[in-house]
Amino acid sequence: MASSEPGNNSQLVELDGSEGEGGGQILRSALSASLITGRPFRILRIRANRDPPGLRPQHLACVRGAEAISRSRSEGAQVGSNELTFFPGLVKAGTYVLEIGTAGSTPLLFQCLYFPLALTGPSELTLRGGTHVRHSPSFHYLAWIWLPAMRMFGLRGEVHLRRAGFYPEGAGEFRAVISPNADPPDSLHWPARGTLREMEVTSFVGSLPFDIAERQKQAAVAALREIGIYCIAENLPLPAAPSAGTTVFIRAQFENTTAGFAALGERGNPAEAVGQEAARQVAEFMESGGAVDEHLGDQLLVPASLLAASRLGNVRPATTEFTPAKITPHLLTNASVLQRFLPIRVDVSPSGRVQIAPATSAPQP
Repeated sequence: MASSEPGNNSQLVELDGSEGEGGGQILRSALSASLITGRPFRILRIRANRDPPGLRPQHLACVRGAEAISRSRSEGAQVGSNELTFFPGLVKAGTYVLEIGTAGSTPLLFQCLYFPLALTGPSELTLRGGTHVRHSPSFHYLAWIWLPAMRMFGLRGEVHLRRAGFYPEGAGEFRAVISPNADPPDSLHWPARGTLREMEVTSFVGSLPFDIAERQKQAAVAALREIGIYCIAENLPLPAAPSAGTTVFIRAQFENTTAGFAALGERGNPAEAVGQEAARQVAEFMESGGAVDEHLGDQLLVPASLLAASRLGNVRPATTEFTPAKITPHLLTNASVLQRFLPIRVDVSPSGRVQIAPATSAPQP
């Protein structure tokens, strides 16, 4: 069962929304952890360092989504609010349709709600809004990088794109099926990525001339060739009307891990620049010692914390260890929030290794 009936004030977790990177991730992680643990929380100074500060529509959509899948209630849930109190209730598996509106990120909403639902039972979500927007994992990152990583923890699911949604129109839609979980692992360790096995470039266009996809692809392939990487490449159309946009996604399959890199087209930015930007991200990753890309490094913290807290099944607490390409403010902020809700410890070594372990265990050298 993912959560209990609403907790009392003695269990309330106090959070500072301006801490660390000070963005919406604090709220999303708190909502997930609150629904799973049954602990209420109050967050003050929401996005205090952002312009504009306070809750924006996409953040409010996560609160409403959390309420929709559970018997939860909140205080202060309105656009512009700088304070929110959330009282979690029982999460209910089922079929849900949720709309963010315009180009708010549906992948971020999905990641917020996925874990509470995955620990409750099979469910289906239809999410409408932005599917390929800045400062957010894209639909294809979810499908090709994030969900395969979740399977390593025994968590299952699949996503199906019905219509892409680009900024500013949004209007995208995808369906997610959350399946019964498998047994979780005893531990997970990704100290190194290993040798490169395959690099795939996919250039997408939605509701725009298809030659743009070819220009993006050729630029990405040429930029990768300059650093000695040869790849498989293809162009694909995306159903996107009434939205329109382009994106390049590069999937790098290594011996031990898979990494993903994406660049979005925008008005006034040449197609060639989009392909080159995606390839630049690959080059930076190859120069790092990371086993996983920096974004997956942030996103592994939630399942790893659940594994360390014995929330993924009837198994003893287990440790996860990995080396991201970069220790980001998002990662550190996420770690701080999760440690407030769960009996876990997140250690970041000077070398950049991240270890998520039960709170009672000693850090490994």
